[in-house]
Amino acid sequence: MTREVWITGIGLVSSQGEGAEVHMGAFDGELAPKVDAERFAPFVVHPAVPLEWDRQIAKKADQRQMEPWQRLGVYAAGLALEDAGAKGDAELLGRMQMIVAAGGGERDYAVDGQILSGIRNAADPGVFLNERLMSDIRPTLFLAQLSNLLAGNIAIVHGVTGASRTFMGEEQCGVDALRIAHARIGAGQGDIFLVGGAYNAERPDVLLIYEMARLLWKDAFASVWDRPGEGGGFIPGSGAAFLVVETREHAEARGATPVAALQAVVSDQVRRSIGAVGASVEQLWERAAGEFKPISGAILSGATGIAGITEEERGALAKLMPGAPVHSTGDIFGHMIEAQFPAGVALAAAAIKDNYFRQAVVTSVGHMRGEGLAFLTAV
Repeated sequence: MTREVWITGIGLVSSQGEGAEVHMGAFDGELAPKVDAERFAPFVVHPAVPLEWDRQIAKKADQRQMEPWQRLGVYAAGLALEDAGAKGDAELLGRMQMIVAAGGGERDYAVDGQILSGIRNAADPGVFLNERLMSDIRPTLFLAQLSNLLAGNIAIVHGVTGASRTFMGEEQCGVDALRIAHARIGAGQGDIFLVGGAYNAERPDVLLIYEMARLLWKDAFASVWDRPGEGGGFIPGSGAAFLVVETREHAEARGATPVAALQAVVSDQVRRSIGAVGASVEQLWERAAGEFKPISGAILSGATGIAGITEEERGALAKLMPGAPVHSTGDIFGHMIEAQFPAGVALAAAAIKDNYFRQAVVTSVGHMRGEGLAFLTAV
């Protein structure tokens, strides 16, 4: 790693609003969580703020063919490109590489409901399922669920047409998207990248999936740190985050203003035995954040609130940096799964730019698997 990596553009959309600045109240204690406890009761969600889609997705036809998570992602990508001074620069966008963290698309709820209801009384559940899948699910629905359609729509709407990669894999794909972009820049395999992800939490199908695993918080809103004692669980959040990251030399050559320096991004995936998450967080810190100084820095944790892993992460952070301020991104905009880590890094970078602190560590402990950490400093 020989080349310095700068973040030069941020696009962030959540339940709190549009743009990084509206999220800065989190560091002044003035930003209350915005949740909806009624639409999907007994589950709580952080709903996406209403957006003027035309501002970043000019064509109505493009808007109509996208699912909500794709619109959120394309919108946030546009914000990041604007912030980096790259929007509309065809030459720059033509060689800008893209790494996107994304899950699957949305479902046909009526068909899913009929299948789930009918399979219980079917004489042969396997035959019943195959028949319904063949006859009831439209072929186009599979196309709408392709995870790489977010990258495709960003290319169509914003003209980002360099090499493109899409990663799937819950929180960890968000970690690895940024980790690989950082590594490729440092290794001279690219000068500028657009990196991020998007998530729509307002979906009955995903709420059902997570509830079957007993991972959701079902009481009135409570802080991430207060949930484990009551059994734990996460509150999903709708939103998207994208970052423009590039070499220092490339940014200076085009006159871009740095937001923050991305010093390191590391990841891990341990077998989840008792104590394993805490040990993973500690070794990630040793690999990437040895120069962190709590007197001028802050920790942004992507903790879920799920019992066990949340206490282990908090214990490890307290052991590593006793007294350092720790902010939970889940309390600010909920848990965005694939987009959670990019959103945490975006928030940290914006806070560094606004002089809330000079350094930041962003953590990610996935709800089922995967750990990650990023270290940022002021330029």
